[in-house]
Amino acid sequence: MASDPAPTRIALMSFPGVRAFDVSVITEVWGVDRTDRGVPPFDLRRTAAAPTPIPLRGGLSLTPDRTLAWLSRADLVVVPGLDDHLTPAPAPVLEALRRAHARATPIAALCGGAFTLAQAGLLDGRQAVTHWNLTELLRTHHPLVTVVPDALFLHDDNIWTSAGTAAGIDLCLHLVRTIHGAEAAATIARSMVTAPFRTGTQAQFIEQPTPQTDRDADTLAEVRAFALAHLAEPHTVAGLAARAGMSPRSFARHFQATTGTTPLRWLITQRIAAAQKLLERTDLPLPEVARRTGFGSDITMRQHFATQLATSPREYRLAFRDTLPLARVDTTHPHP
Repeated sequence: MASDPAPTRIALMSFPGVRAFDVSVITEVWGVDRTDRGVPPFDLRRTAAAPTPIPLRGGLSLTPDRTLAWLSRADLVVVPGLDDHLTPAPAPVLEALRRAHARATPIAALCGGAFTLAQAGLLDGRQAVTHWNLTELLRTHHPLVTVVPDALFLHDDNIWTSAGTAAGIDLCLHLVRTIHGAEAAATIARSMVTAPFRTGTQAQFIEQPTPQTDRDADTLAEVRAFALAHLAEPHTVAGLAARAGMSPRSFARHFQATTGTTPLRWLITQRIAAAQKLLERTDLPLPEVARRTGFGSDITMRQHFATQLATSPREYRLAFRDTLPLARVDTTHPHP
């Protein structure tokens, strides 16, 4: 009998000034046991320079359960955002982050946590994102950082940064998806009653709604639902625009304003997500997975997996197919 998998070790970096919301997000994603629903085990530890309770805004407090030395055992280090974005992190925290990065341990910062990584010098010469309202502050105080103004999250040299508030949830779920697969991330998202994923390149915010844009958004939501229900079929911007009763140019403009991404980029993202689930949960051959998810051929699917996930469908299946029992799927009468 195969032994249970070792839990993924997550270090939550704690020090005075960290944001209670981000601590809660990290704890909700990695600190809840969902192994009964097929999610792999996690070992989340609250690491700090000293064992004393850390006050948080709103009358809360965080009690560390490990010293910074535990970072040497961590598979991932997560840095919460800050209440005051210019809060200086303690020197031991900055040094611990530098050592973790030198060991090639992935590090993720939520929202203003990018300022902490910048203080440690880890973002010098690298791209980073933070809340859209803080981009100029980050540029001003850390001019060696290449601040990306409009993205939900991004990755550069084993370091992840995210935009504000909800984007921290997106990044945490993306990291789960990257390490443990789409199904594990979707299960966590369902338990949190949040969307399974938004892509990192999606815009941080959309234009101010008006009655007309609300009507357009409803129409576009129907078009997206149709595309998802018929994912195996070929779709073009012109075809989707006709379904929405718009010109292709108007459709593309409204789609991006509503979703923060282009129609074709959104469609590719949905197809990759659907392919991930089939690779994890079924034994369908790769050409059939490609057909059902609208890629047409396994060659095209492989190209998109390489671009978006830096892996191949075959390697993805080998990495994640054992996390859940395979479903035997009837290929005699295939359906989307």
